[in-house]
Amino acid sequence: MTATMDIGADMVTIGEEDRLRARMYDFLGALLARPPSKELLQQTAGLTGDDSDLGVAMGALARVGRVSQATAVESEFTALFIGLGRGELLPYASFYLTGFLNEKPLAALRKDMKAQMIAREANVFEPEDNIASLFEMMAGMILGRFGDPAPIAAQVTFFNKHIGPWATHFFTDLEGAKNSVFYASVGAAGKAFLEIEREAFRMGAS
Repeated sequence: MTATMDIGADMVTIGEEDRLRARMYDFLGALLARPPSKELLQQTAGLTGDDSDLGVAMGALARVGRVSQATAVESEFTALFIGLGRGELLPYASFYLTGFLNEKPLAALRKDMKAQMIAREANVFEPEDNIASLFEMMAGMILGRFGDPAPIAAQVTFFNKHIGPWATHFFTDLEGAKNSVFYASVGAAGKAFLEIEREAFRMGAS
């Protein structure tokens, strides 16, 4: 099963597996970008899973979503990522890789964003190496939101440079954070998904 996108005069075919990958990046990115709306919580509650690690994690996330109220999840999001001065976690590549914000990993990302023709939205002011932004970028590269869909080699390079070195650590911290209830399940799902991506990229390169 494939989907076809019209990009200028070219027709680009995107396989169903890549569409599902992009959907997962978009879904996790949406949960991490801002407190989920009632509609997104309802979507989360309707998820189903299988007996794979990711399926089990998604099933657990759905169960938590069914008993979560949007106001409670908003408070949780604020405690985790905003707080008074700062939240419990700082979901930025620069912080996880160097211990400080706005460091070399951000400069490297901005260079690669320019090469991929990815521009920050005018009304977004936080650093681009936020986990939510990086997941949105991966989805966009897969689906061709910034031009032609990125070749798998470019996806692997971007992942290995900007996501792989730190995001699993972040999701582990999110899973165990003292303010995590709903987001503990998001952390587990994120870890499981990244492991699938990492293994798929490794096998593709072998």
